[in-house]
Amino acid sequence: MDGSYTDNDLSKVIAADKANVWHHLVQHKPFETSDPRIIVEGKGMRVWDQNGKEFLDAVSGGVWTVNVGYGRAAIADAVRDQLMKLCYFAQTAGSIPGSQFAEKLISKMPGMTRVYYTNSGSEANEKAFKMIRQIAHKKNGGKKHKILYRDRDYHGSTLGSMSCGGQDERNAQYGPFAPGFVRFPHCMEYRKEELGLGHLSGKDFGIAAANLIEDVILKEGPETVGALCFEPITAGGGVIEAPEGYWPRVAEICEKYDILLHIDEVVCGVGRTGEWFGYQHYGIKPDFVTMAKGVASGYAAIACLVTTEEVFDHFKDDASDPMSYFRDISTFGGCTAGPAAALANMQIIEDESLLENCKEMGARMNANLHALMEKHSVIGDVRGKGLFQGCELVADRETKEPVAEADAQKVVAECAAQGVIIGVTNRSIPGRNNTLCFSPALIATADDIDQITNAVDVALTKVFG
Repeated sequence: MDGSYTDNDLSKVIAADKANVWHHLVQHKPFETSDPRIIVEGKGMRVWDQNGKEFLDAVSGGVWTVNVGYGRAAIADAVRDQLMKLCYFAQTAGSIPGSQFAEKLISKMPGMTRVYYTNSGSEANEKAFKMIRQIAHKKNGGKKHKILYRDRDYHGSTLGSMSCGGQDERNAQYGPFAPGFVRFPHCMEYRKEELGLGHLSGKDFGIAAANLIEDVILKEGPETVGALCFEPITAGGGVIEAPEGYWPRVAEICEKYDILLHIDEVVCGVGRTGEWFGYQHYGIKPDFVTMAKGVASGYAAIACLVTTEEVFDHFKDDASDPMSYFRDISTFGGCTAGPAAALANMQIIEDESLLENCKEMGARMNANLHALMEKHSVIGDVRGKGLFQGCELVADRETKEPVAEADAQKVVAECAAQGVIIGVTNRSIPGRNNTLCFSPALIATADDIDQITNAVDVALTKVFG
C-alpha cells in the first residue's frame, strides 16, 4: 500500500463499517467479536486489506467484474474529465459518451443495433422482460407472455429477475414471485443422470438437453411462450458450458415456435470467455443481450440491454399511439461516467490484446486444474472457457456426491491464508454449493495463473488430505 492511510484512520474506518455498513451476502453475527475485511487498495491483479495483507485476486473484485485490473489511470481520467463536463442528464436526451460507447459496443456485436442504458444487470434483465411482455401485447393481445429460464442460471436479485432465477437457495424466503416465468432443465453433462439422460454424451446429450426445453414449451403451449432466457455459460450455478449440439438446437426451437432469445451476458460479457461476448462462441443470434459487470470493469456503474433493430421497430410503429413506445426509464442510465469508463475499458482490451491473453491464460488455467484433478480425487469435474473456470468438488467420484459446503468454503479460506482470493458457488443450489470458481482479470500472467492453482493445490491437500 502507498501509506496514505494511518493506523488511526483505519481503526475509525473499521469501527464505522461495523457500526453502519450492511454488507452483501454476509452473515454479520461474527463481526460482534471480529472485524470485517476492508479492501483498502488495488493495483493490477492485487489488492490489500486493512492489515496490509496482499492478495492475488482470482475473482476480479469478488464477483467477476474488474476485467482489466485495478488502478487504471486511463479509465479514472476519462471518468473525471467527463464528470467535470457533464455528470448526468436523463437518457430522455443523449450524451456524447453514451452515443460513442453505443456505437463502439454495437461494432462488436454483429446483428445487434440498439443500446438501452441502465445501472445494473438485474435492471437490464428487467427491461428485457418488459420489452418481451410489451411485444406480446402488441402482437397477440398479451397471450405470448411467458418467459422460460434455465435451472441453475441466475439473472439478478430484484423480485422480477428472481422470478426468472434457477437458483432455489437464492430465491428461498423471498417469494411469492411474478407469474409467467417457467423453468426448464439445466444442460450440465457431468450431472446428466439428473435429467434422465445418463446414456448419452457429447453432441447427442447436447441435443437431448435442448429437446427438454421443447418439452416444456409444448406443455405450456407454444402460443403462450414469448422468450427463452439463458446465461451463455451458467456462472454462479456451477460454471456450466453447454455441450456441442445444444445451441444450434435452441436456435431451431426458437425459430420453430416464434420465440425471442434473451442472452444474459452480465458475467460472460466484455471479454471474460475470450470473445467479446460468450454467445459469440456458439454462432447464435440473440434478440436481446444484457450485460453489466465487465462493461466498465467496475470503475463506474453501467449496464446495457442491447437489441436488434427488429425488436426496436416494435416500439415505434405508431407515433400517434401514446402506448406504443417503451414507456420506461432508468434514472442512473443517464449517468455519463458509465459510458465514459466503458469506452476507456474497451480501448484497453483492444490495445493490450486482452481477448487473446484471456484465451491463452484460460487454457493454462484449465490445464493446471486438470493436472490438479489427476492429483486430487476430490475434484470431480473441471469446466469453463477463457478466464472463467470452475472445478466441482465431490466426496466420491463414482457417486458424484458433493462435498459439504463447509468443506468447499474451507478451501477458499485456505487459499486466502496463502494470499489468493478464489470463489465458490454459495447460497445458490441446495446441496450443490461445491464448485470452486476462478475469474482473474484478463491481464493475468502465467505466473499469476500458476500462483492461483498452486494455492488451490496446497488448500485441497490441507482440507482433504
